[in-house]
Amino acid sequence: MLFKSSKVNEFRLWGLLLTMFGLLIMVLGMAGIVFEWGTVGRVIAAVFLVLGLISVFASMAVYFWAGMLSTSAVVLECPECGKTTKILGKTDRCMFCKTILTLDPTHAPKETEPATQQHTPQ
Repeated sequence: MLFKSSKVNEFRLWGLLLTMFGLLIMVLGMAGIVFEWGTVGRVIAAVFLVLGLISVFASMAVYFWAGMLSTSAVVLECPECGKTTKILGKTDRCMFCKTILTLDPTHAPKETEPATQQHTPQ
C-alpha cells in the first residue's frame, strides 16, 4: 500500500471523495440546461442532479459514521511524535506520523534487527 493513513482519516477521505463526485455529477448534469438541449437536456439534468444529491447524502452518512466511530475510539499519545491520536480496532496508524500503533502486544509490528555495533581499535 502506497498511502498509509489512520482508519478515521480513511473514512473522512471517502466522505470527501463522495462529496466531490456528487458535486461534479451535478455540474455535468447542468449542461443539459445550459446548452439548451430541450426536453432531453432537462431529463439528463434531472437524472444527474438526483445522482449527485444521492452521492452528497452518502458522503454525509460516511462523515456521520466516521464521527460516531471517532467518539468511541481509544485516545492515546503516540510514542514516536508525542501527539494525541485515536485507535480504531486492534491496530491502527498515528494520524500524524503514520506509526503503527496497537494496544495488544500480540499484534505489535516486528522490530527490525538492531544495527550491529562496530568496535573501533583503541
